Amino acid sequence: MDVLSEVLKVVKLQGALFYNGEFSSPWSFYSPPSRTVAPYVAPDARHVIVYHLLTEGRASARLVEGERIILEAGDIVIFPHGDAHFLENGPPAKSVDMEKELARIFSQGLKRSTSGGGGEITKFVCGFMACEPRLSQVFLSGLPPVFKVNIRNDASGRWLENSIRFSVNEADASRAGGEAVLAKLSEVLFVETLRTYIAHLPVEQTGWLAGARDSEVGKTLALMHRNPAHPWTIASLAKEAGVSRSVLADWTPGCWRILLAVAADAEADGQGHHRALRVR
Repeated sequence: MDVLSEVLKVVKLQGALFYNGEFSSPWSFYSPPSRTVAPYVAPDARHVIVYHLLTEGRASARLVEGERIILEAGDIVIFPHGDAHFLENGPPAKSVDMEKELARIFSQGLKRSTSGGGGEITKFVCGFMACEPRLSQVFLSGLPPVFKVNIRNDASGRWLENSIRFSVNEADASRAGGEAVLAKLSEVLFVETLRTYIAHLPVEQTGWLAGARDSEVGKTLALMHRNPAHPWTIASLAKEAGVSRSVLADWTPGCWRILLAVAADAEADGQGHHRALRVR
């Protein structure tokens, strides 16, 4: 069983693209914490993930107190926990505070925005993913504050980028269904990025994200999915799935909360708490 796909069925995501930029160096902009963006994109969401996909040129990204991450065309940089950050290119320049521009940005849709000092061109699109409150904290716990993935390294990523570029360029045409297409592409982009990130995690990596690529974990998920009401223990799961108990015991309680919610199809008991897995 594909652990990541099953988890994503529980942790519902809602995405969209909201900014289409073409900047010439030098330029810099400050992106506020995602909680500031949330009222514009998903008022009911308790958490919003912001990302930027570079389609041409170069740039760099950094957290307010973080190190600079060099970006090139095809890179997508994601801020899973909603941290404020900077995007920039060229010599130091005064940053445009995007918090003050949010009303304008969301009123113009995906009409291309241009700015900068007249030098090297960088093009990018920005998007968001609104996470359903249920389990989103545990779901995102395995991700760093910021990470990047290049989606041009395989055919599916290149197809996805081309589809996004085409759809963004067509956005002004107001074709029927265009908004729905962009929303789905945004979601696919996030999942594809997550898949690539997981695939390149170090072998020694622990946590549920690393476990999501483990076929033995997939076997235990299949067991719980078929019989979610059973009082499973690590010992009984290991025996029935024919896997090592030590492998399952390495998983943290947060990892098991995710799998239990998936197995039970996110049904909680009358107290609003998910079942616990007994370790014995």
